[in-house]
Amino acid sequence: MVSPVDDDDGTVVNAADLRWYVFGLFFIFGGITSLNDVLIPKLKHLFSLNYFEAMLVQFAFFAAYFIVSLPAASLVRRLGYMRTATIGLLTMAAGCLLFVPASMTGLYISFLGALFILASGITIVQVVANPLISKLGPARTTHSRLTFAQAFNSVGTTIFPLVGATLILGSLAGIDPDRLVGAERAAFLTRETQVISATYIGLAIALVVLAGLVWLGRRRLVEAPVPGSNKAAFDLLKRPRFAFGTLGIFVYVGAEVAIGSIIVNYLMLSDTLAVAAERAGQLVAFYWGGAMIGRFIGSALLRVVHPGLVLFGVASGAGLLLAVSGFSVGLVSGYALIAIGLMNSGMFPTIFSLASEGLGKRAADGSGIICMAIVGGAIIPALTGLAADASSLRMALVVPFVCYALIAGFGGYCWRAGGVSAQ
Repeated sequence: MVSPVDDDDGTVVNAADLRWYVFGLFFIFGGITSLNDVLIPKLKHLFSLNYFEAMLVQFAFFAAYFIVSLPAASLVRRLGYMRTATIGLLTMAAGCLLFVPASMTGLYISFLGALFILASGITIVQVVANPLISKLGPARTTHSRLTFAQAFNSVGTTIFPLVGATLILGSLAGIDPDRLVGAERAAFLTRETQVISATYIGLAIALVVLAGLVWLGRRRLVEAPVPGSNKAAFDLLKRPRFAFGTLGIFVYVGAEVAIGSIIVNYLMLSDTLAVAAERAGQLVAFYWGGAMIGRFIGSALLRVVHPGLVLFGVASGAGLLLAVSGFSVGLVSGYALIAIGLMNSGMFPTIFSLASEGLGKRAADGSGIICMAIVGGAIIPALTGLAADASSLRMALVVPFVCYALIAGFGGYCWRAGGVSAQ
């Protein structure tokens, strides 16, 4: 049994008991987030959407991070990590259940509303999970530990698209909804959206069970209330490193989500892999699977290599793969885009930990601000969708390319600045 760790914000942590709770949180919110990548082509097909309209799925989802992150940080300060995580999981379950009335109405906006509530719960859980895993062990291994925890997130993002593609995309190419009118079209939309709602009902049940387990384990973490305010949290942006890191999270999440959002349609193009929707959806698992493998590797690598240098290397690699994909065709083009998942693997935890070092008792405030920056997942994909509508999916790759260039700049900045040795 590992001895409790006394954190400078008054938290007493029994690391051995709590790590598996946190790993479970990373797994479930990562998996549900990745389902958007198979949900987008389904809704695009059913409602005859252009790319920008389809990207409103990600806008509704990731806008929650901007709106809910700081209130979530306030909940952590008042209620503690475990109780706040329970609230987040139950909010996620409520969002999943809202897919039922959404399918009954057959309205696109109803699905966007359900996704916003679901994402609000995920936001609360993520504000809890990132700083909490940082506390579950010595400071010298923070980068490695957060990367290892993110690997469980990637296990979820790998498994869920495989299952979701079969359940949600299986009948995608069967009927062209544009050829249906009136009652026939309404009946088709109801039938097809019920496939979506059934999937999310199953997730709601799992979330309620997980919330119960977290609630039962709430006393394993002894916490003292932490003073602070949401307004004061913005003072952290006066720190150049934290501000640059917050921008890094914004563009990283935006780039990763943008690629994940277009990858199904990209792989279906005649000059890439020319595969059916269900097969393309299954291949999304390799995009997220690369992130899973990379994070397990990265958790070891970060113990011997400066995290800033690692970040610079993987961001540069992602930019190179985007260029290869955009300027090639066939298997090379398709699999170069999929391989970016491997490059993405260590970016979020490394950016987060580099930006958050030294926050101490302000860890919850810092997590709230950084999680607000995840709104990049709403804005960057929308810009990518606009670029695709104005030109092509290939030309739209320039948007995430710029994002990775900025991330490489942050990695180089931290590497040159020093102050953080390899963990």
